[in-house]
Amino acid sequence: MRRFELTDEQFARIEQMLPGKSSDPGRSADNRVFLSAVLWILRTGAPWRDLPERFGAWNSVFQRFRRWAKNGRWTAIFEAVQEPDWEWMMIDASVIRAHQHAAGASKKK
Repeated sequence: MRRFELTDEQFARIEQMLPGKSSDPGRSADNRVFLSAVLWILRTGAPWRDLPERFGAWNSVFQRFRRWAKNGRWTAIFEAVQEPDWEWMMIDASVIRAHQHAAGASKKK
């Protein structure tokens, strides 16, 4: 597995939300390659035309991405896997240093 691609555990969490029947040959592998292609585009910021050949034809991947965006599939996936990061929610203000000008002293005239 390459860096930034979905792990088996991550893919298992969303696999049932992806289109296709489990009896379709290649369904799981095809969806996983497609998701890896989208993650590659997001990570690199490259144009779709620069998608490496290992992910398939760039236009096919792009059209599928657009279909999923139009029918709300991405939103459903994001909402299903969303977990709050409680560590970030519990920031203690006593450890955040304020700028020296934020100390509340009156301004000099």
